[in-house]
Amino acid sequence: MKEKTGVLSLKEKIGYSLGDTASNLFFQTFIFFLLYFYTDVFGIPASSVATIFLIGRIWDAVNDPLMGAIADRTNTKMGKFRPYLLYTALPFGIFGFIMFITPDLSVQGKVIYAFITYNLMMMVYTVINVPYSALMGVISPHSEERTVVSTFRFVAAFVGQFIVQFAVLRLVSVFGKGNEQIGWQWTMAVMAGLSVVLWLVTFATTKERVKPVKGQKNPLKQDLADLSKNVPWLLIGSATIFQLLFNVIRGGSIMYYFKYFVQDQQLFLFGKPHSYSYQTLTSTFMLTGTLITIVGSLLTSFFSKRIGKSRSYWGFLGISAICSALFFFLKPQDVVWMFLLQIIASFCMGPVSVLQWAIYTDTADYSEWRTGRRATALIMAVSLFALKLGIALGGSILAWILDIYGFEANVAQTARSLTGIRMVMSIYPAIAGMIGVILMTFYPLNNTKMLQIEKDLSARRQETATE
Repeated sequence: MKEKTGVLSLKEKIGYSLGDTASNLFFQTFIFFLLYFYTDVFGIPASSVATIFLIGRIWDAVNDPLMGAIADRTNTKMGKFRPYLLYTALPFGIFGFIMFITPDLSVQGKVIYAFITYNLMMMVYTVINVPYSALMGVISPHSEERTVVSTFRFVAAFVGQFIVQFAVLRLVSVFGKGNEQIGWQWTMAVMAGLSVVLWLVTFATTKERVKPVKGQKNPLKQDLADLSKNVPWLLIGSATIFQLLFNVIRGGSIMYYFKYFVQDQQLFLFGKPHSYSYQTLTSTFMLTGTLITIVGSLLTSFFSKRIGKSRSYWGFLGISAICSALFFFLKPQDVVWMFLLQIIASFCMGPVSVLQWAIYTDTADYSEWRTGRRATALIMAVSLFALKLGIALGGSILAWILDIYGFEANVAQTARSLTGIRMVMSIYPAIAGMIGVILMTFYPLNNTKMLQIEKDLSARRQETATE
């Protein structure tokens, strides 16, 4: 019965979500540690690393949509997207591992090696992640069911993040025994092996249920033209960029905010004084946010069914932006208020992060409903690029703003630079978040509209199946 109704079993929901754990074993390592590895372990100048990263993002602008177009045109007995999980799982692990091999080369040779291996890994990352994201759009014909799947996916992604945050440096120390190069190689060998296994589990436990219209032709030029006229996608794609600007600017400023503004604090808790270093406050602040975000994500389906996806998205994003702005008015000793605002903001970002991907799959349904053609992978690929663009821009904007305010590392900050640090923790990310809110208030696909689209598409598919 579940097979016919498109309702997924718990096994399939968990199996699909493990793909995001596999992906994040490397993605989160790149976010937290790759720059450090290249500069302090491999010995590459920071300016060269920045160039490598920039070229990677430029190539993504071509590579991601291209992979989406290829995946949409793939037809096998295993489906359109699942074969990529099977055949790319091992290369994903191999290329991820060789990134962290440290051959004894000249500085120029190291830069070339890093450039080649980094971009090879990013290409393989695209080859497996674009079909993986597209798979969520065809795993069930029902919008709300995909929202539930997106929740599982989001939680699994944070499992990967937890593994990276708490295990990587410990494993480097255990394996390396004082030799970081050896430690990193063995650690990433473990991560690579685990990621391969998880990708294969995702392949084995999932099924594609939404099929393209029989005899559908997919000219790439037409697909791109359809995408440019897909107003719901344009809105969520644009909102995604500003949502990521909010996340990255605020998240990247936390360390600066606590190190230079809050600093070490003595807090009176339960009637007793307790001394906390800024490092302890920072890590606890981040961990609290991560845990509360997961709690919020688990309630996404509850909110989306009652409020609607788009309203839940912009409403919770707006609350998070307001909480962020309030940080500007706090004093260094207002640590309790900082944590309370962090709890509220993080809880609200849980549904936002989940709904982002669920809404993308709705825009794929809308495109098929409007045009008679389905291009799920292309839509998810360009959406993935919007995500990457937001992350890249957020990091760059954060650095530029700090520079404008005269920030200097590891010295006492001027009043002007402290103001800049407070602004990147509060006002600037709040502005980005509110722009995302404004964009999504115009999003036209509510729950009622999506139910009608689902019925119409189901009738079309049944009609073509009998022809």
